[in-house]
Amino acid sequence: MAAPVDSPGTRRPPASRPAPVPWVAMYHSVGDCSDDPYRITVTPERLERQLAWLRRRGLRGVSVGELLAARARGGGRDLVGLTFDDGYTDFLTAAVPLLRRFRCGATLFVLPGRLGGDNAWDPLGPRKPLLTADGIRRAAAEGVEIGSHGLTHVDLTRADDATLTAEVAESRTLLVELTGAPVDGFCYPYGTVDARAVEAVRKAGYTYACAIDPGPLTGPHALPRAHVGQNDTAPRLFLKIRLHRLRRRPVEGV
Repeated sequence: MAAPVDSPGTRRPPASRPAPVPWVAMYHSVGDCSDDPYRITVTPERLERQLAWLRRRGLRGVSVGELLAARARGGGRDLVGLTFDDGYTDFLTAAVPLLRRFRCGATLFVLPGRLGGDNAWDPLGPRKPLLTADGIRRAAAEGVEIGSHGLTHVDLTRADDATLTAEVAESRTLLVELTGAPVDGFCYPYGTVDARAVEAVRKAGYTYACAIDPGPLTGPHALPRAHVGQNDTAPRLFLKIRLHRLRRRPVEGV
């Protein structure tokens, strides 16, 4: 049967425009930021104000997994991703109560090769303790999505093949065993990413991966994120979200 032909003067409805790449916030530690050379810490008071601001604007923070699932269904316009890197113990004591209070979800990217250790990869600043296996299970029991940040927090773009496989694939296996649940997300340490690292993450079976600003690699396995820190007041958050929406073009699969 021939395809129908529009009669003269008939106007087709405009095709729906795909949404831009979703906005994902990148946090690390929640605690005392008086000695914070890498700007990885926000105080609980600042996090509280930031979450309150999101809610006042009709936005809700969720895990990246939930955000991407909503987007795949054609929704999620009122959702933003909340991620916390490294798996510091203060996530349980300071972040979780606030997430619960504001009815937000989050993704916690942890390092199964450093359970109960500290941020030894940071040469400056204070030592910050990392969650134990039990702490990670407690976070998961709170409804937090657990993702991998690699085994030990190394720059994957400089890793040899054996190290790359261990950091990406073995970390996922360990976390599945630890949590008893699927591990769908990965986060590139330092935010550094190249095509080789992306392929290793994809091959290991992750559904998505987070970077910082992956440029032309942007896609499901290299999602951009916005750093959120202690200086991010309401006006700065507004600008970060606004600029993200203006600059980020739609990407296939996101």
